[in-house]
Amino acid sequence: MYWFLREGIKMSDVKQLQEERTQLFKDVYDGVQPKRVPIELSITWDAAIPYAGMDMKTAQWNPETFETFFDKVCSEFPTDKAPIAPTLRPPGFYEILGAKGIIMSNTGTMQHPEVHCLEVEEYDEFIADPYKCMVEKLMPRLFAALDTEPMRAALNFAKGYKAKCDIDAAMGGVAAAMTNKYGFAALPKGGMTEAPLDFMADFIRSFTGIIKDMRRNKEQVVAAVEAILPHMEKIGIVPASSRYARTFIPLHMAPFMKEKDFAKFWWPTFEALMQYLSDHGAGVKLFVEQDWMKKIDYLASLKDRVEMQFEFGDPKLAKEKVGKDHIISGFFPITMLQTATEKECVDKAKELIDILAPGGGFIFNTDKSLYSLAGPIADNLKAVIETVRTYGVY
Repeated sequence: MYWFLREGIKMSDVKQLQEERTQLFKDVYDGVQPKRVPIELSITWDAAIPYAGMDMKTAQWNPETFETFFDKVCSEFPTDKAPIAPTLRPPGFYEILGAKGIIMSNTGTMQHPEVHCLEVEEYDEFIADPYKCMVEKLMPRLFAALDTEPMRAALNFAKGYKAKCDIDAAMGGVAAAMTNKYGFAALPKGGMTEAPLDFMADFIRSFTGIIKDMRRNKEQVVAAVEAILPHMEKIGIVPASSRYARTFIPLHMAPFMKEKDFAKFWWPTFEALMQYLSDHGAGVKLFVEQDWMKKIDYLASLKDRVEMQFEFGDPKLAKEKVGKDHIISGFFPITMLQTATEKECVDKAKELIDILAPGGGFIFNTDKSLYSLAGPIADNLKAVIETVRTYGVY
């Protein structure tokens, strides 16, 4: 029996439930105190597929399986936004193109190995025309199927694009069906982009490569992130972009950098990117990876109501520094769901609500996406969700 039926809500009332949940998020985004703390989680396919009793190595390839594991998760974890979403890394697309930067592990997890496609002596070429360099030189290095004569490369690209469109349509259809079936908040989908230096580190030069470059090729790194900034701005805006359709930006490199390097290489183009998104009416959700407490004043200086999902750090300091002007989420450690008792998990959720919820501007979320629901994780998570739903009432 579905959770909303157990709570006495008729199927005919699901639309009203959806409207109420949608309003919770709109209130937070608008700077209005909602009726209660909204609940948002990200249960990955790595967690959902085994939880539904399916095989990771096969289920991801077959769109006919998507509804089964989506429904399993959506029916058991009553968050306010759907707890599972389409994956950014469907294997078929990457397999067709012979991807080297995203590969499937022996367990079926899609992984991002440490790779690079730009050599240090090619910086000037990249700086002169990043888009041309990426299309003509770098993509064939990252995707083996594009490293061939032009006509065949074009055909392979078309096959990969068709596969991506097909899988996106299948995932999107299932996600929309789950949102309507279970009355999850219905908010338009925003864009996704990266801080320019993070983009350079992820695929262009690699993490270790960019660290070396910041020592040996300082001015070229600065010029490169400035050159790629317009591209990062462009992909961050979609037709639906608004304060409700937020652009997602995961923050990667900054916590590993000395402040002087951060201020020189990372922050200026990120700040410019955030200004561009603001000027074009796009709200932003940041995944604040690692511990940003030493650099939190930088985050506090950003404009508009930015949603910040914190992984690690001090919730009290975050509330003090960014809680007035921005939206806080995260901080609940997913490790507790595996190692702690149900009471300890519930008490931690209450502690975070007591610190972060006053005055609004708080969305309950874990510190990162969930990659497993095995052992005690699922039951502890359900207890936490129920606690937040009842304890987080204003």
